Formats: sequence, structure tokens, C-alpha cells
Amino acid sequence: MRYDPQVPDRRWNHNIHYHSRLLDALPAQAQSALDVGCGEGMFARELARSIPAVLGIDTHQASIDQAIAQTGGPTPEYLLADFLTYPFEDDSFDVITSIATLHHLDAPAALARMRRLLRPGGVIAILGLAGGTPLRDAPFDIAGAVAHKAYLRNRTYWEHPSPTVQTAPSYAEMRRITAEKLPGSRFRRHLLWRYSVTWTKHAGT
Repeated sequence: MRYDPQVPDRRWNHNIHYHSRLLDALPAQAQSALDVGCGEGMFARELARSIPAVLGIDTHQASIDQAIAQTGGPTPEYLLADFLTYPFEDDSFDVITSIATLHHLDAPAALARMRRLLRPGGVIAILGLAGGTPLRDAPFDIAGAVAHKAYLRNRTYWEHPSPTVQTAPSYAEMRRITAEKLPGSRFRRHLLWRYSVTWTKHAGT
């Protein structure tokens, strides 16, 4: 699908549903952003509507090719590389985002690197997915299934082209990891099998 700034993107899935929550968390005067695991660039393009310099990074060649092929509207830059090893300098970005990517990575290492790359005053905003436990998470799963069916009454589910994995850390584990690596961060669990994390880097942290 080609990007047209005059036509709303009507694709929908569980990740897209929560894009606005991440956008609402971003600092108003941000000048640079890094989107980790950018895929075909949908969220990077959203960031580029209000942030002058946006870089999307991903290791999946086909997704990066699709991102680069988009035309019209704001144009982020894209990088085919491994976020954990690419030689970015510390304090390089005002915003770091990541959508449905953290479970593909070494999560503690990824969060620690995001923290180093973020400038003081900047914000990390993450949307992730986690694994549930049968007894604890059954009510959430049932509610999510009901909501999913309700949303599909007037939406078509879009399956992104990026690779998927079958396992992910539990919600409890991700809450623990983010509290350890991003002290003071806000961890919220959401209905459609997602969680979000937001964190502001203060001077000296």
C-alpha cells in the first residue's frame, strides 16, 4: 500500500490499534527519533509527520525494501542493521520507539541500549506483546477475544509482512525487566494482547 498523506491509512491490527498511545507520550519538541524494528515503516511514517529526523532500523531485508518503496508524505530514513550492534553514539535521539519487536531481541540488552542512546529529556515508548499464563491470564484473554471480534465488525485485520515468533516472555517478566532497566517507567497492560512502556530520561539517569 502506498502512503498518501491525504488519505487515512485504514489498515488495522492489534499493534496499529495502540499507535496513538505511543504518539501521545512523545515530547512536543523532539527533533530526532529512532524506530527499532520498523518493519515496512508504518509507524516511522507517523513519527515523521511531527519529528524532523526519523530513522527506522530493522534486520528484515524485505520489510526495509517495502519501507523504502513508499512514496508521498514524510520520508523517514531506513537502515538494514542490528539495533543491538550498530555503532550509534550515546545520547543520539530524542525519541526511541519500538512496536512488537522487543520479544525478538534480548530484552534487557535492548532496553539498556535504548536508555544509553536516548538524550536527557527524551522518551522511550514501546508497544510489546507477551506470553500469558493459563490461570492468571484467562480473563484477559477472554476479554481480548470479545473485543477483537467487536472491532472486526467494521475493520479488516491487516497482517504485517515482518517475521513472527511463537514465544515471548510473560507479562510479569516484562514488567520486572522494564522496572529494572528503566526505573520509574510506566508499564501498562492492554486489552488486545499488548503492553506499553513509556519512560522519560532525566539528567543523570
